[in-house]
Amino acid sequence: MVDIGQQAPDFTLSSQHGEPVTLSSYRSHKNVVLIFFPWAFSGICAGELCEIRDRLDSLENDQTATLAVSCDPKFALRIFAERDGYTFPLLSDHWPHGAVTQQYGVFNDELGVAYRGTFIIDKQGVVRYSVVNGIGDARDPAEYEKVLASLT
Repeated sequence: MVDIGQQAPDFTLSSQHGEPVTLSSYRSHKNVVLIFFPWAFSGICAGELCEIRDRLDSLENDQTATLAVSCDPKFALRIFAERDGYTFPLLSDHWPHGAVTQQYGVFNDELGVAYRGTFIIDKQGVVRYSVVNGIGDARDPAEYEKVLASLT
């Protein structure tokens, strides 16, 4: 797993709209909240991402970008985003299956999906916070806001 204090591994993934999103493109101007989630349309994932959506002013602004990564195909992520009103990028790590998720150490080999991992990456590209929960254990986005406040 990627450790706190380490440089975050760079990647480029397609968003739900098919646009390439590169992590390092945020370097020097935005902190990044990088959220891995197992399945689009599942109850806990939808609940977590709805909380992000409802806190978006503090998680997607001039200082911070929020990126959510799943091993689902981009077409499923697009419908999921449209259904629940997610305006932040949902990134598909579908092919090669789970490559970025594996790079971050949050891939569940048995199920072929991500664990619930979150990494907060500062403007220099360094991981400043991480939490990894089991597939059935939701995370608390209020923690992300506290960490981001400490970075400004």
